[in-house]
Amino acid sequence: MSVPRGRHRKRPWRLCLFAAAVAAPAGALAATLPPGFVYLRDVDPAIAQDIRYAGADNFVGRPLPGYGAAECVLRRDAALALKRVQADLASAGLGLKVYDCYRPTRAVRAMAQWANDGRGAGATKRFFPRLEKARLFALGYIAMRSAHSSGTAVDLTLVALPRPPTAAFDPAAGYGSCAGPAAQREPDDSLDMGTGYDCLDPASHTASTAVGEEQRRHRATLVAAMRKRGFKNYFREWWHFSFRAPAGAYDIPIGPRAEPSSVKPQ
Repeated sequence: MSVPRGRHRKRPWRLCLFAAAVAAPAGALAATLPPGFVYLRDVDPAIAQDIRYAGADNFVGRPLPGYGAAECVLRRDAALALKRVQADLASAGLGLKVYDCYRPTRAVRAMAQWANDGRGAGATKRFFPRLEKARLFALGYIAMRSAHSSGTAVDLTLVALPRPPTAAFDPAAGYGSCAGPAAQREPDDSLDMGTGYDCLDPASHTASTAVGEEQRRHRATLVAAMRKRGFKNYFREWWHFSFRAPAGAYDIPIGPRAEPSSVKPQ
């Protein structure tokens, strides 16, 4: 989700430039990505993807607008930098798994609307166990703008290689708090980072001492690997990293990527 998205101004002219593409069929997106954007899978298919906002395993509890496919889309330079991180981690038997990449601005607006809709949290309370839903916006956990919408921010974690088998997410299951023991959270094949992804809780602060020593080591490993290739961590979210300064904001929906045989060189 990532608080720092609220700190960067949008560039309306960029939104206008691509406004015609917003209504394009999802399957046509491969031909209408903003200039310089790529599907991560075309750059490094070895990086695991678990795009949470394309499904129901997120704090809103449903797919967000603009996520027509569970695909990571990024600016090409950021995607290439992630490829280098993945290669660096291989010698330690580790790899990356991304949770969110480019985020259409319509999805950002949907998050804010959800936070202010006056309804109860229901099953998604597990994502903010110690906070009230109505206060999430005021506390800065949700904002109207996001660095993700520029294609320069990514939410991700570490996985052991080969990846261990894990159960599928069950929307009917009663999973525990995101800040609770890993065995009680939703299924995730990542290393235990002390909290789940998008856990709106102080324990998610990268340097939090509320998590165990092993979990702090995992966080430090991720931060160091990402920093080496030009990514900066946001101190309140161990999973959020930015690559260079955001440049514009886009609302083009994420659609299915073209088959490799039809992907044009970037």
